[in-house]
Amino acid sequence: MARKNLLDNLTNPTAATPGAAKPATPRRTTGAIGAVSQSIADLRTRALSEVPSDMVDDAGLRDRLDEDPAGIAALKESIREYGQQVPVLLRHSPNYEGRYEIVYGRRRVIALKQLGLPVKAMIRDLNDRDLIVAQGQENTARKNLTFIEKANFARQMAEANFDRKVICDALHIDKTVISRMMRVTEAVPVDIIHAIGAAPSVGRDRWMALAERLGDRPVAEICAMAAGDSSDDRFQVVYDGLDPAHRPAPPKPAKVRPAPRALTGADGTPLGRVSQSGRSTVLTINKSGGFDDWLLKHLDKIHRDFLNERGE
Repeated sequence: MARKNLLDNLTNPTAATPGAAKPATPRRTTGAIGAVSQSIADLRTRALSEVPSDMVDDAGLRDRLDEDPAGIAALKESIREYGQQVPVLLRHSPNYEGRYEIVYGRRRVIALKQLGLPVKAMIRDLNDRDLIVAQGQENTARKNLTFIEKANFARQMAEANFDRKVICDALHIDKTVISRMMRVTEAVPVDIIHAIGAAPSVGRDRWMALAERLGDRPVAEICAMAAGDSSDDRFQVVYDGLDPAHRPAPPKPAKVRPAPRALTGADGTPLGRVSQSGRSTVLTINKSGGFDDWLLKHLDKIHRDFLNERGE
C-alpha cells in the first residue's frame, strides 16, 4: 500500500496534500539518489495543478488592447458547461509567498475568477525575461492578435529594456519586421493606440498613414475623436477626421474696430466723434450749435481746398 501511495504522489502531485498548488521540489543530491530525485521533480513539473483563482495575480505585459467583455462572457459559459479544457501557465510570485502570476491564459483566469473556480495550470519557475518570452511566443501562436497589438507588445518589451534579439525570439519575427512595428509605435502615441483599440482590419501601412496625419494636433484632442462601436470604426473616424480635406477651415479672426474718438472745436466745444476702419471714416456731428449744417454747406469748398493743397 505504501508503494501504491508513492506512485500516486508521483503521477498526481496534488494528491498527497489536497488543494496544494505545486509540490515541493526535492533537494538536489548526487549519484543515483540525485537522478531519481530529479526524475521525480521533472514528473511533478510536467503535471497539472489546481490553484485557487484568488491566489493568481496578473503579470507580464499587456497584450490585448480591447477588453472584450462579450468574449469573456462566452468563455465563462463554455467553462461552466464543459469545464476548463486548456490549462494556463503560471509562475511562482517573486514578491508574495504562496501566490502565483499569469504567464499566459489571462482570459481563462478572468473567467474562472468570475465563476469562483480553481485554475488548472502548469507551474514553472520563470524569471521576468523568460516570462515575457513565453508570453510573446503564446501571442504569436494566437491567430486573432492584430498587428497593432503585436506592435504594442514589442513596444512594451523595448521600454522594459529587452534587446531586439529577445523581442524577435518572443514574437518569432525577424529584426526587419520588428523595426517596422516599432516605427509605428514610435510615430503613434500610445494613448491614441489605446483609444482606438485592436483594429483587426488595419495593417501597418494604414497605421503609418495615420501617423503622417497627426501633425501637431494635441493627443487628447485626437483621443476624443475616437468614437465608434468597434475599434475598426474608431480608427476610420480618427483617420478621416485628420484628413485636411475633411478638416473644417479655422474661423477667421474677428476684425477689431478701433474705438471712436471725440471731436472738439477750437474752444473745446464737443463737436461729435469719428471712427475709422480700413475702408472708411465715419463722422458723427452733434446737432447743437448748427456746425453740422455749416459743414454740409461748405463741404465742397473744404474738399476744393484739400485738392489745391495736393496740387490737383
